[in-house]
Amino acid sequence: MSARESGKEEGLLSAVAAQRDELTALAQALIRFDTTARDPEDPPREEAALQALLADRLRRAGAEVDVFEPASDAIAPWQRQIGTDRLSFAGRPQLIARWPGNSGGRSLILNGHIDAVSVEPRSAWSVDPFAGEISGSRLIGRGACDMKGGVAAMVIAAETVVAELGPLAGDLIVNTVTDEESSGAGVLACLAHGLDGDAVIVPEPSGFDTWVACRGSVTPTVTVHGRPGHAELPQPPWQEGGAVNAIEKLQIVVAAVAELRQHWLERSDQRHPHLAPGTVVPVLVSGGEWFVSYPARARLTCELMYLPTAADEHGEGRAVEREFIEWIRAATEADPWLREHPPEVSWGSDIPPAEIPGDHPLAATVLAAAARAGAAGAVGGFNSWHDGASFIRVKDIPAVAFGPPQTADAHVVDEGVEIDDLVTCAQALALAAVEWCGM
Repeated sequence: MSARESGKEEGLLSAVAAQRDELTALAQALIRFDTTARDPEDPPREEAALQALLADRLRRAGAEVDVFEPASDAIAPWQRQIGTDRLSFAGRPQLIARWPGNSGGRSLILNGHIDAVSVEPRSAWSVDPFAGEISGSRLIGRGACDMKGGVAAMVIAAETVVAELGPLAGDLIVNTVTDEESSGAGVLACLAHGLDGDAVIVPEPSGFDTWVACRGSVTPTVTVHGRPGHAELPQPPWQEGGAVNAIEKLQIVVAAVAELRQHWLERSDQRHPHLAPGTVVPVLVSGGEWFVSYPARARLTCELMYLPTAADEHGEGRAVEREFIEWIRAATEADPWLREHPPEVSWGSDIPPAEIPGDHPLAATVLAAAARAGAAGAVGGFNSWHDGASFIRVKDIPAVAFGPPQTADAHVVDEGVEIDDLVTCAQALALAAVEWCGM
């Protein structure tokens, strides 16, 4: 039975709305912890303190809480996705809180990541990015939008459902994780730990749309070799031993990347009902050794996003990796030097895409709940990536992302979210939980 069928829907919506100040205070408290994303060898920040705050709160709300630091080898099966063997969870625990169901209904996981991107350039912020300040109707701070606001909304939603209605028919689970911004390692560690369920909602800032698909990404780095020489002296042709400028040769690679991006935009197999075509974007460039020397080496790193339909038989990006290599090889073979000294391509992490059907019952449940909470949206997709993809791929658990506006506010200076939108998000999540799990 749903809250609507039992006549308790309006009471649940009102109970969540009455938690507006508490929701705001919780989001502020989460923002005030520095949990900015990290390189694998960075020391822990304040992840453990944040998870301890949530654990204590959820225990007081009656949940069975498991806070744990995974062993490094817990994520070994997904080494290709993580992109490194140096990642440690020391000081970065994961949290799984469960309210057991009382009659064998479907279970629901509310999943959110507690890490946020760097605040740099910090000097550009108009406020302290870790203060959680309120400006008019908005909450400002790093993670307010992506996604500590969403975490606060899902916690308030779960607590209010249990307080108002008691145990649901199926398990209701709150799962907060680290490392979404870098690799998705936190969710993978939770799945290895035994986390399971019948559905997942991730309150990423979806603009109240229900995202059923997301793209994956691979990260190629192309290294072009030149030949060093004195930059202030005339050089003979390279065939006669003269210097070759690796930075100039790298321009051929940059042009090839732009041409591949355009090629994908025009190709019919890059069409998707909810996602943009695959793309490849230059993001980092480096080269040279000394300011009066011809550069002997230059590197270009790209971010390559690919569709679920472009994944290989394992759901990964090997096929697009091969296409990228072949494209670069064909483009550079036209240059005599690069034909004899072909660029080298290395790869970082492969974070696979995922999707569920747009008419999946989970999507229908979330859409209906959002509409009844006053946040009518549509089925859509996320052109980046979120942790829901790992639930789909690793354990075949259907997952969607649904949260407040707006992705454009994520990762920016003065990141913020409307407090009213957080309340509406919590209301929709509460209704969806009751509808999915049953009473």
